[in-house]
Amino acid sequence: MSDLERYSVIKEKNPREIVLLRGFGCTWRRCRFCDYHLDFCKDAAANFALNKEVLSHVTGESGVLEVINSGSFCDLDDDTMQEICRICTERQIHQIHFECYWKHRSLTGSLRQRFSSIGVKAVIKTGVETFDALFRECYLDKGIDTDSPEEIAAYFDEVCLLQGIPGQTEQSMRHDIETGLQYFKRVCVNIMTPNTSHIKPDPTVIRVFRERVYPLYRDNPRVDILMQNTDFGVG
Repeated sequence: MSDLERYSVIKEKNPREIVLLRGFGCTWRRCRFCDYHLDFCKDAAANFALNKEVLSHVTGESGVLEVINSGSFCDLDDDTMQEICRICTERQIHQIHFECYWKHRSLTGSLRQRFSSIGVKAVIKTGVETFDALFRECYLDKGIDTDSPEEIAAYFDEVCLLQGIPGQTEQSMRHDIETGLQYFKRVCVNIMTPNTSHIKPDPTVIRVFRERVYPLYRDNPRVDILMQNTDFGVG
């Protein structure tokens, strides 16, 4: 997946630069809606070469950088993590955002400490997709062994939701967003787009979202809405 766009600048809602790096890959790889994990490589040197080039585009213009990859921050090689730290110091980044899967939650504290030691605040996002635990685990196979938003929020600052899939309703989508806003600093709503996974978008649900849910949160500064998975300019 070398032809992906890997650097972009987000001007609206929480302005920041964003980079899509490549790591060793998601260790779960069972989510029924996801083929994001296909962007990986087991060669640490090759990953670092690619990631270093991508990171070279970071200017520090907003002082905020978001780092995403097809897994968690701990799936990035050590040289890449050191390069991220160097870029933060050199380009005067004061806040950095990372992604992390639930099973790696015990590592979030050490990541925060690592960046705090160089004067950078680390903000960590996780993908919960929905707070309906039965739907999430029986249908999406997400692998999150808690039904408590409070417990998830104890480790993570921001949350990603997946909407526009079969079985969702206006009520369920609004409930997920409101729950996210109650327990987390920011919510990112991803509308399902076609990929190679088993779950496909539901056009009826997407229409309900667009007509009845989207207008409620479109201008909320704490809610990012991606109607396409490339709306941030990467991918």
